[in-house]
Amino acid sequence: MLTYTKQQLALRNGSDKEEIWFAYKGKIYDVTKSKLWRNGKHYEHWAGQDLTQELADAPHSKRVIEKFKVVGQLIT
Repeated sequence: MLTYTKQQLALRNGSDKEEIWFAYKGKIYDVTKSKLWRNGKHYEHWAGQDLTQELADAPHSKRVIEKFKVVGQLIT
């Protein structure tokens, strides 16, 4: 599996590169094709970062996140 740093993930925020990614529990998910993540924003969440802490309060389960393709692993 490919690995990415937080700096590399930050470039996939919907404005710097075409990809829209976020990390959750060490895995990086590609949400580029999701209509809910247009321009790198989903409600008050922004792509290009580790959303593990923020998504703990999300109104949906982690199953929603796991439907997206994993493109790599976040290294710290």
